[in-house]
Amino acid sequence: MTVRVHVEEAGSAGPLLLCLHGIGSSSAAFAAQLDGLRDHVRVLAWDAPGYAKSPDPGGPLDLDGFADAAADVIRSYGASAHVLGVSWGGVIALRLAVRHPDLVDSLIVADSGPGSGTDPAKADGMRQRAAELAALGPRDFAERRGPRLVSPDAPPALVRRVVDTMAASVRLPGYAYAADSMATADLRPELPSVTAPALVLCGDQDRVTGVDASQVIAGALHKTAYVIVKDAGHLANQEQPGRFNAWVLSHLRITARLPEQEFAPCR
Repeated sequence: MTVRVHVEEAGSAGPLLLCLHGIGSSSAAFAAQLDGLRDHVRVLAWDAPGYAKSPDPGGPLDLDGFADAAADVIRSYGASAHVLGVSWGGVIALRLAVRHPDLVDSLIVADSGPGSGTDPAKADGMRQRAAELAALGPRDFAERRGPRLVSPDAPPALVRRVVDTMAASVRLPGYAYAADSMATADLRPELPSVTAPALVLCGDQDRVTGVDASQVIAGALHKTAYVIVKDAGHLANQEQPGRFNAWVLSHLRITARLPEQEFAPCR
């Protein structure tokens, strides 16, 4: 099944960097990466199938289906890409690297884990989210869940932006498919088979997946650098974009042989 998605683009030259957002977000989550990395790489950020500006898929998607949709995006823009995934996006990125290793030049996995299927309670909680969204509606759902995605000391403007992005991005049935894909995911057996070099990052104040879950990923991959991002919660790429982008560029300078350039964290 071919799945159409909306993609935001920035930059016109250099290697391809595909950004995959978390389960409660959209391409808007990568505004700081689209702006801050555009002079170095060609940045793509998708709205996952059934999210924000992407149409609803023609039928249910599991984790393989989301990974294959990301693979189609890469093929439509080039031969391969570096893939940056945040939270659920990191789970998709890892499955993508297993299913389509020829398409993944390297991985950047941020504030993620091996999936909610690693624990029955987490899996049940993930499956209940679709009913919560149906009962509350996108705005109240976002008001309830959004503030926990950043650190306790995050600026109010960032909290509001996270909530607004979630409210504008999530809807059924796409969110239900995403939640089920997470509930059934346990990537631990397949992580050692990932061949792409990886950078794993986690905010030191991540209250959602947390440092322990990111360490499971980093410890299982063979070619990994692991970074703790200070003063950041679950959305380290939004809360500390300058530090986050600098680590991404450092990784790409090694894996994509980017030339040394002066780095401007934001415009």
